[in-house]
Amino acid sequence: MLQIEDLCKYFHVGRHQDLKAVDHVSFDICEGETVGLVGESGCGKTTTGRAIVKLYEPTSGRILYRGKDIFKQNKAERKAYCGNVQMIFQNPYASLNSRMTVSEIVGEGMKIHGNYTAKQQEDRILELLKKVGLGRDHMSRFAHEFSGGQRQRIGIARALSVDPEFIVCDEPVSALDVSIQAQVINMLKKLQEDLGLTYLFIAHDLSVVRYISDRVIVMYLGGIVEEATADELYKNPQHPYTKVLLSAIPIADPDKIRSKERIAIRGEIPSPINLGAGCRFYDRCPYAMPRCKEEAPLPKEIAPGHRAACHLV
Repeated sequence: MLQIEDLCKYFHVGRHQDLKAVDHVSFDICEGETVGLVGESGCGKTTTGRAIVKLYEPTSGRILYRGKDIFKQNKAERKAYCGNVQMIFQNPYASLNSRMTVSEIVGEGMKIHGNYTAKQQEDRILELLKKVGLGRDHMSRFAHEFSGGQRQRIGIARALSVDPEFIVCDEPVSALDVSIQAQVINMLKKLQEDLGLTYLFIAHDLSVVRYISDRVIVMYLGGIVEEATADELYKNPQHPYTKVLLSAIPIADPDKIRSKERIAIRGEIPSPINLGAGCRFYDRCPYAMPRCKEEAPLPKEIAPGHRAACHLV
């Protein structure tokens, strides 16, 4: 369904200086699957998602939707694409217009993309709200009257209002309590089954990603370091950064946590403005070699569908 080819997004931050938020990223997303995109804050996950929904125009590279470049569309194709590809934003407190009622928020996309009568639109809004666990009495309320979990449900209903095929979920549960996170994740899975949706699920919580994703892509400092099916990645991580992330997952069992080995990581994330010629993870990697500083590793296929960019692989 979606092909990202050598995508770069640089932000000009000063004289002859560019911040490389996304740097030569390539991956595919097939229809009906959920691809998890993980990494620590600032690695370029959200920038990648925003480029897919055309909130950012890439510096270079291509994004193909069903084989067509999304940045070479005419007006009608752009409108159709915006209906087919939607986004659920991370912060439910900032992503909803505080001056609009729930009915207006959810119905705004319908006015642009649909041919509904007033009665049809009201029925459709109510149907969507019921899908996300809300009801008729919520339609006339404003966003500030809701909890964080309820606001995120409104954001999900808004994304569904134009009948999309593909949704970018940008850390949709990171601002919510753990109990509410489980409800929203289960709702997203059910909606995918019922409506045949495809997801790019952006997160830094690896436990959540494992539960919802078919494949997982690990990003570090603007680039992809590892890609595999969810089961394969968690059972057989190859890149040192992936191993560090997995070792940091908290375990509720006290006996298991005592016996679990945590991989220490040193230093701070290097500046994305002045990246060296070698591996992005060199300054923090516990297994770094002199070669890593001089030569950037290319992705290698370890098993079908499992690739990692590391000289040790």
